[in-house]
Amino acid sequence: MKIGVLALQGAFIEHVNSLKKLGVDTILVKKKSDLKDIQGLILPGGESTAIGKLLVDLDLKDEIKMLIENGLPVFGTCAGMILLAKNITNDERKHLALMDITVKRNAYGRQNDSFCIEENFKGISSKVEMVFIRAPYIEKVGENVEILATVDSNIVAARQKNMLVTSFHPELTSDLKVHQYFIDMIK
Repeated sequence: MKIGVLALQGAFIEHVNSLKKLGVDTILVKKKSDLKDIQGLILPGGESTAIGKLLVDLDLKDEIKMLIENGLPVFGTCAGMILLAKNITNDERKHLALMDITVKRNAYGRQNDSFCIEENFKGISSKVEMVFIRAPYIEKVGENVEILATVDSNIVAARQKNMLVTSFHPELTSDLKVHQYFIDMIK
């Protein structure tokens, strides 16, 4: 199995390190040819506006969108969740717009409002460590979206078919359970 990690901006190396600990081959995705022969793709946290612009500038957006529409498993964390969302309440931009969720950017406030908590995650038997940094959350989900985790009644993880999203950064912890969940989705 080989998983691509979008490497345009943000916490992509941390995802690679988590996947390597789980024995998964990875490739940094920086151009179209990097998308060949991958079985999954991670869209990392970072700055969604910058990543969205680079997807267009580097001619990756349409190819990635088509692959996901055709069933490629994808995992979006924080900014990656914003990229996948069909609607963003406090931003008129749309990026990949594939997942039937409405997301609020920077919903948890500024950088100094960042926090860490352990919470339940549906499908994982023990609590998951969740790191929130200027994090979004999901305000609304469509009919075919499964809610996987909430914090203070806010939706922070969800799944729709081949798409998994989290508001938090599992790659910034030593807890590999969410990455394993994604690997299990691919299998």
